Amino acid sequence: MLAEAARNLDVQVICAGRRGDCASQVAEVHTVDLEDPSAVRDFAAQVDAVTIESENIEAAVLSSLTLYPNAQAIAIAQDRLLEKEYLRIRGIATAPYGSVDSLRDLHNALDTIGAPSILKTRRLGYDGRGQVRLTHVDEASAAWAHTGGAPCILEGMVRFDREVSLIAARNRRGHIVFYPLTENIHRDGILRTSIAPFDNPSLQSQAEAYLRTLLEALDYIGVLAVEFFVEGDRLIANEMAPRVHNSGHWTIEGSDTSQFGNCLRAILDLDLGSTLSRPTVMLNCIGAMPPEPETAAFPMLFRHDYGKVPRAGRKVGHLTFPASETAAIAEWQRRLGQSS
Repeated sequence: MLAEAARNLDVQVICAGRRGDCASQVAEVHTVDLEDPSAVRDFAAQVDAVTIESENIEAAVLSSLTLYPNAQAIAIAQDRLLEKEYLRIRGIATAPYGSVDSLRDLHNALDTIGAPSILKTRRLGYDGRGQVRLTHVDEASAAWAHTGGAPCILEGMVRFDREVSLIAARNRRGHIVFYPLTENIHRDGILRTSIAPFDNPSLQSQAEAYLRTLLEALDYIGVLAVEFFVEGDRLIANEMAPRVHNSGHWTIEGSDTSQFGNCLRAILDLDLGSTLSRPTVMLNCIGAMPPEPETAAFPMLFRHDYGKVPRAGRKVGHLTFPASETAAIAEWQRRLGQSS
Protein backbone atom coordinates (compact mmCIF):
# COMPACT_ATOMS: atom_id res chain seq x y z
CA MET A 1 0.00 0.00 0.00
CA LEU A 2 2.96 2.32 0.51
CA ALA A 3 4.14 1.44 -2.99
CA GLU A 4 0.68 2.08 -4.41
CA ALA A 5 0.59 5.51 -2.77
CA ALA A 6 4.06 6.28 -4.15
CA ARG A 7 2.74 6.22 -7.70
CA ASN A 8 0.85 9.47 -7.09
CA LEU A 9 4.10 11.12 -5.95
CA ASP A 10 6.24 9.79 -8.79
CA VAL A 11 8.37 7.97 -6.23
CA GLN A 12 9.87 4.52 -6.72
CA VAL A 13 9.63 2.16 -3.76
CA ILE A 14 12.15 -0.65 -3.38
CA CYS A 15 11.48 -3.22 -0.66
CA ALA A 16 13.98 -5.18 1.39
CA GLY A 17 12.37 -8.53 1.91
CA ARG A 18 12.10 -12.04 0.58
CA ARG A 19 11.11 -13.67 -2.67
CA GLY A 20 7.33 -13.88 -2.91
CA ASP A 21 6.59 -10.93 -0.63
CA CYS A 22 3.18 -9.49 -1.46
CA ALA A 23 4.82 -6.11 -2.11
CA SER A 24 6.31 -7.61 -5.28
CA GLN A 25 2.91 -7.08 -6.94
CA VAL A 26 3.54 -3.34 -6.99
CA ALA A 27 7.21 -2.73 -6.15
CA GLU A 28 10.72 -3.96 -6.77
CA VAL A 29 11.73 -6.38 -4.01
CA HIS A 30 15.35 -7.13 -3.11
CA THR A 31 16.10 -10.23 -1.07
CA VAL A 32 17.81 -8.92 2.07
CA ASP A 33 18.66 -10.69 5.32
CA LEU A 34 17.10 -8.26 7.79
CA GLU A 35 19.11 -9.76 10.65
CA ASP A 36 22.41 -8.87 8.98
CA PRO A 37 23.48 -5.25 9.70
CA SER A 38 25.91 -5.23 6.78
CA ALA A 39 23.29 -6.45 4.30
CA VAL A 40 20.82 -3.85 5.55
CA ARG A 41 23.41 -1.05 5.25
CA ASP A 42 24.24 -2.13 1.69
CA PHE A 43 20.57 -2.04 0.77
CA ALA A 44 20.04 1.38 2.39
CA ALA A 45 22.98 2.81 0.41
CA GLN A 46 21.04 2.23 -2.82
CA VAL A 47 18.06 4.46 -1.94
CA ASP A 48 17.37 8.07 -0.99
CA ALA A 49 15.22 7.49 2.10
CA VAL A 50 14.53 4.47 4.31
CA THR A 51 11.44 3.65 6.35
CA ILE A 52 10.01 0.49 7.92
CA GLU A 53 6.60 -1.18 7.83
CA SER A 54 7.28 -3.56 10.74
CA GLU A 55 8.79 -2.74 14.12
CA ASN A 56 10.13 -6.28 14.52
CA ILE A 57 13.48 -5.61 12.84
CA GLU A 58 16.14 -5.44 15.55
CA ALA A 59 16.84 -1.80 16.40
CA ALA A 60 20.55 -2.63 16.60
CA VAL A 61 20.47 -3.57 12.92
CA LEU A 62 18.91 -0.20 12.11
CA SER A 63 20.93 2.03 14.42
CA SER A 64 23.59 2.95 11.84
CA LEU A 65 21.05 4.07 9.22
CA THR A 66 19.53 7.44 8.49
CA LEU A 67 16.05 6.08 9.07
CA TYR A 68 12.55 7.56 9.28
CA PRO A 69 11.36 7.07 11.97
CA ASN A 70 14.61 6.78 13.90
CA ALA A 71 15.92 3.60 15.51
CA GLN A 72 15.21 4.90 19.03
CA ALA A 73 11.48 5.12 18.31
CA ILE A 74 11.50 1.63 16.83
CA ALA A 75 13.44 0.20 19.80
CA ILE A 76 10.85 1.60 22.20
CA ALA A 77 7.86 0.37 20.20
CA GLN A 78 9.22 -3.15 19.70
CA ASP A 79 9.55 -3.83 23.44
CA ARG A 80 6.36 -3.67 25.50
CA LEU A 81 8.19 -2.85 28.73
CA LEU A 82 10.25 -0.01 27.22
CA GLU A 83 7.09 1.26 25.55
CA LYS A 84 5.06 1.35 28.76
CA GLU A 85 7.89 3.04 30.65
CA TYR A 86 8.35 5.67 27.93
CA LEU A 87 4.62 6.44 27.81
CA ARG A 88 4.53 6.86 31.59
CA ILE A 89 7.58 9.13 31.56
CA ARG A 90 5.80 11.35 29.03
CA GLY A 91 2.72 11.63 31.23
CA ILE A 92 0.55 9.25 29.22
CA ALA A 93 -1.56 6.84 31.27
CA THR A 94 -1.21 3.08 30.73
CA ALA A 95 -2.60 -0.05 32.33
CA PRO A 96 -0.73 -1.14 35.48
CA TYR A 97 2.21 -3.34 34.53
CA GLY A 98 5.20 -5.22 35.85
CA SER A 99 8.35 -6.71 34.36
CA VAL A 100 8.43 -10.52 34.37
CA ASP A 101 11.61 -12.52 33.71
CA SER A 102 10.86 -15.55 35.86
CA LEU A 103 8.00 -17.39 37.53
CA ARG A 104 8.96 -15.67 40.79
CA ASP A 105 8.67 -12.29 39.04
CA LEU A 106 5.22 -13.30 37.79
CA HIS A 107 4.05 -14.18 41.29
CA ASN A 108 5.41 -10.86 42.59
CA ALA A 109 3.68 -8.92 39.80
CA LEU A 110 0.41 -10.73 40.48
CA ASP A 111 0.68 -9.76 44.15
CA THR A 112 0.64 -6.12 43.02
CA ILE A 113 -1.52 -6.16 39.90
CA GLY A 114 -3.77 -9.14 40.63
CA ALA A 115 -6.04 -10.99 38.23
CA PRO A 116 -7.61 -10.85 35.75
CA SER A 117 -4.49 -9.74 33.89
CA ILE A 118 -2.56 -10.52 30.72
CA LEU A 119 0.94 -11.93 30.45
CA LYS A 120 2.59 -10.76 27.22
CA THR A 121 5.98 -11.43 25.72
CA ARG A 122 7.92 -8.17 25.58
CA ARG A 123 8.73 -8.62 21.89
CA LEU A 124 7.26 -9.97 18.65
CA GLY A 125 3.69 -10.37 19.80
CA TYR A 126 0.90 -9.09 17.54
CA ASP A 127 -2.73 -9.95 16.73
CA GLY A 128 -3.02 -11.70 20.09
CA ARG A 129 0.13 -13.80 19.69
CA GLY A 130 2.51 -14.14 22.62
CA GLN A 131 -0.27 -13.41 25.11
CA VAL A 132 -2.09 -15.42 27.74
CA ARG A 133 -4.87 -14.25 30.05
CA LEU A 134 -4.85 -15.08 33.73
CA THR A 135 -8.24 -15.13 35.39
CA HIS A 136 -6.81 -16.26 38.73
CA VAL A 137 -3.39 -16.06 40.36
CA ASP A 138 -3.30 -19.87 40.54
CA GLU A 139 -2.79 -19.91 36.74
CA ALA A 140 0.69 -18.37 37.03
CA SER A 141 2.69 -21.54 36.41
CA ALA A 142 0.69 -22.53 33.32
CA ALA A 143 0.86 -18.99 31.93
CA TRP A 144 4.63 -18.80 32.40
CA ALA A 145 5.07 -22.17 30.72
CA HIS A 146 2.95 -20.92 27.79
CA THR A 147 5.44 -18.10 27.12
CA GLY A 148 8.38 -20.51 27.02
CA GLY A 149 10.29 -18.41 29.53
CA ALA A 150 10.61 -15.37 27.24
CA PRO A 151 11.00 -11.93 28.86
CA CYS A 152 7.46 -10.73 29.55
CA ILE A 153 5.31 -7.98 30.95
CA LEU A 154 2.21 -8.50 33.09
CA GLU A 155 -0.54 -5.98 32.36
CA GLY A 156 -3.60 -5.37 34.49
CA MET A 157 -6.96 -5.52 32.74
CA VAL A 158 -8.60 -2.19 31.96
CA ARG A 159 -12.38 -1.93 32.22
CA PHE A 160 -12.73 0.17 29.09
CA ASP A 161 -15.76 1.47 27.23
CA ARG A 162 -14.26 1.02 23.76
CA GLU A 163 -10.95 0.96 21.89
CA VAL A 164 -9.79 3.78 19.65
CA SER A 165 -6.63 4.77 17.81
CA LEU A 166 -5.11 7.97 16.54
CA ILE A 167 -2.76 8.28 13.59
CA ALA A 168 -0.50 11.26 12.98
CA ALA A 169 2.24 12.20 10.54
CA ARG A 170 5.23 14.50 11.13
CA ASN A 171 7.68 15.63 8.45
CA ARG A 172 11.32 16.67 8.73
CA ARG A 173 10.36 20.31 9.29
CA GLY A 174 8.26 19.33 12.31
CA HIS A 175 4.87 19.89 10.68
CA ILE A 176 2.25 17.53 12.16
CA VAL A 177 -1.16 16.45 10.88
CA PHE A 178 -3.70 14.28 12.68
CA TYR A 179 -6.42 11.99 11.43
CA PRO A 180 -9.70 11.66 13.34
CA LEU A 181 -9.94 9.15 16.13
CA THR A 182 -11.00 5.72 14.88
CA GLU A 183 -13.07 3.24 16.87
CA ASN A 184 -11.73 -0.31 16.64
CA ILE A 185 -13.43 -3.60 17.33
CA HIS A 186 -11.23 -6.62 18.08
CA ARG A 187 -11.97 -10.28 18.53
CA ASP A 188 -9.42 -12.91 19.62
CA GLY A 189 -6.80 -10.17 19.67
CA ILE A 190 -7.28 -9.34 15.96
CA LEU A 191 -8.71 -6.10 14.61
CA ARG A 192 -11.97 -6.84 12.80
CA THR A 193 -13.65 -3.47 12.23
CA SER A 194 -12.55 0.18 12.20
CA ILE A 195 -15.11 2.99 12.21
CA ALA A 196 -14.06 6.57 11.50
CA PRO A 197 -14.48 9.10 12.83
CA PHE A 198 -15.06 8.47 16.52
CA ASP A 199 -16.54 11.88 17.14
CA ASN A 200 -15.55 13.10 20.59
CA PRO A 201 -13.82 16.51 20.55
CA SER A 202 -12.48 16.19 24.11
CA LEU A 203 -10.87 12.79 23.50
CA GLN A 204 -9.63 13.91 20.07
CA SER A 205 -7.87 16.85 21.71
CA GLN A 206 -6.43 14.61 24.45
CA ALA A 207 -5.15 12.06 21.93
CA GLU A 208 -3.59 14.75 19.72
CA ALA A 209 -1.78 16.23 22.72
CA TYR A 210 -0.38 12.79 23.60
CA LEU A 211 0.81 12.08 20.07
CA ARG A 212 2.31 15.55 19.69
CA THR A 213 4.29 14.92 22.88
CA LEU A 214 5.62 11.61 21.53
CA LEU A 215 6.38 12.93 18.05
CA GLU A 216 8.33 15.90 19.31
CA ALA A 217 10.14 14.08 22.14
CA LEU A 218 11.34 11.37 19.74
CA ASP A 219 12.07 13.80 16.87
CA TYR A 220 9.82 11.42 14.99
CA ILE A 221 9.51 11.55 11.20
CA GLY A 222 6.86 9.44 9.50
CA VAL A 223 3.50 8.05 10.60
CA LEU A 224 2.84 7.12 14.23
CA ALA A 225 -0.23 5.25 15.50
CA VAL A 226 -1.25 4.88 19.13
CA GLU A 227 -4.02 2.59 20.32
CA PHE A 228 -6.01 3.70 23.37
CA PHE A 229 -8.62 2.35 25.73
CA VAL A 230 -11.45 4.79 26.45
CA GLU A 231 -12.34 4.86 30.12
CA GLY A 232 -15.02 7.46 30.66
CA ASP A 233 -13.53 10.83 29.77
CA ARG A 234 -9.89 9.74 29.63
CA LEU A 235 -7.60 7.75 27.38
CA ILE A 236 -5.31 4.94 28.50
CA ALA A 237 -2.56 4.10 26.02
CA ASN A 238 -2.38 0.46 24.99
CA GLU A 239 0.46 0.44 22.47
CA MET A 240 2.21 2.52 19.82
CA ALA A 241 3.17 1.53 16.29
CA PRO A 242 6.02 3.37 14.51
CA ARG A 243 4.54 2.86 11.05
CA VAL A 244 1.39 2.89 9.00
CA HIS A 245 -1.29 0.98 10.91
CA ASN A 246 -4.13 -1.37 10.13
CA SER A 247 -6.65 0.87 11.88
CA GLY A 248 -5.78 3.61 9.38
CA HIS A 249 -6.30 1.61 6.19
CA TRP A 250 -9.70 3.26 5.82
CA THR A 251 -7.88 6.51 4.94
CA ILE A 252 -7.16 5.24 1.42
CA GLU A 253 -10.76 5.95 0.44
CA GLY A 254 -11.93 7.91 3.46
CA SER A 255 -9.45 10.81 3.62
CA ASP A 256 -8.11 13.44 1.23
CA THR A 257 -4.63 11.98 1.83
CA SER A 258 -4.15 8.41 3.01
CA GLN A 259 -1.83 7.49 5.86
CA PHE A 260 0.41 5.90 3.22
CA GLY A 261 0.61 9.10 1.19
CA ASN A 262 1.41 11.15 4.27
CA CYS A 263 4.01 8.64 5.42
CA LEU A 264 5.86 9.10 2.14
CA ARG A 265 5.41 12.87 2.22
CA ALA A 266 6.79 12.98 5.77
CA ILE A 267 9.95 11.00 5.11
CA LEU A 268 10.63 12.85 1.84
CA ASP A 269 10.04 16.20 3.61
CA LEU A 270 7.21 17.19 1.32
CA ASP A 271 4.24 19.22 2.50
CA LEU A 272 1.84 16.95 4.34
CA GLY A 273 -1.52 16.37 2.72
CA SER A 274 -4.99 17.21 4.00
CA THR A 275 -6.50 14.73 6.45
CA LEU A 276 -10.05 15.95 5.88
CA SER A 277 -12.03 12.74 6.16
CA ARG A 278 -15.41 11.22 5.41
CA PRO A 279 -17.28 8.73 7.63
CA THR A 280 -15.87 5.35 6.64
CA VAL A 281 -15.94 1.74 7.85
CA MET A 282 -13.22 -0.86 7.23
CA LEU A 283 -13.67 -4.60 7.66
CA ASN A 284 -10.62 -6.86 7.84
CA CYS A 285 -10.62 -10.13 5.91
CA ILE A 286 -9.11 -12.80 8.15
CA GLY A 287 -7.88 -16.12 6.86
CA ALA A 288 -9.03 -15.79 3.24
CA MET A 289 -10.41 -13.19 0.84
CA PRO A 290 -14.05 -13.46 -0.22
CA PRO A 291 -14.54 -14.36 -3.91
CA GLU A 292 -14.16 -11.33 -6.17
CA PRO A 293 -17.56 -11.75 -7.90
CA GLU A 294 -19.24 -11.46 -4.48
CA THR A 295 -17.55 -8.16 -3.61
CA ALA A 296 -18.06 -6.83 -7.15
CA ALA A 297 -21.82 -7.03 -6.60
CA PHE A 298 -21.55 -4.15 -4.10
CA PRO A 299 -20.67 -0.99 -6.08
CA MET A 300 -19.79 1.11 -2.99
CA LEU A 301 -17.40 -1.51 -1.63
CA PHE A 302 -13.64 -1.02 -2.08
CA ARG A 303 -11.70 -4.29 -2.13
CA HIS A 304 -8.05 -4.53 -1.07
CA ASP A 305 -6.50 -7.96 -1.61
CA TYR A 306 -2.95 -8.13 -0.23
CA GLY A 307 -2.04 -11.18 -2.31
CA LYS A 308 -1.13 -13.19 0.78
CA VAL A 309 -1.41 -16.96 1.02
CA PRO A 310 -4.61 -17.78 2.94
CA ARG A 311 -3.99 -18.92 6.51
CA ALA A 312 -6.12 -19.10 9.62
CA GLY A 313 -5.86 -15.91 11.67
CA ARG A 314 -3.95 -14.01 8.96
CA LYS A 315 -5.01 -10.57 7.71
CA VAL A 316 -5.18 -11.09 3.96
CA GLY A 317 -7.06 -7.96 2.89
CA HIS A 318 -9.74 -5.49 3.82
CA LEU A 319 -13.01 -4.03 2.56
CA THR A 320 -13.90 -0.35 2.89
CA PHE A 321 -17.36 1.26 2.75
CA PRO A 322 -18.79 4.73 3.17
CA ALA A 323 -20.35 4.65 6.65
CA SER A 324 -23.75 5.47 5.12
CA GLU A 325 -23.83 2.01 3.48
CA THR A 326 -25.21 0.45 6.67
CA ALA A 327 -27.00 -2.45 5.01
CA ALA A 328 -23.94 -3.47 2.98
CA ILE A 329 -21.69 -3.17 6.05
CA ALA A 330 -24.01 -5.36 8.11
CA GLU A 331 -24.19 -7.91 5.31
CA TRP A 332 -20.41 -8.12 5.01
CA GLN A 333 -19.93 -8.30 8.75
CA ARG A 334 -22.20 -11.35 8.62
CA ARG A 335 -20.32 -12.87 5.67
CA LEU A 336 -16.96 -12.30 7.35
CA GLY A 337 -18.17 -13.76 10.62
CA GLN A 338 -18.00 -10.46 12.45
CA SER A 339 -21.62 -10.24 13.56
CA SER A 340 -22.17 -10.54 17.27
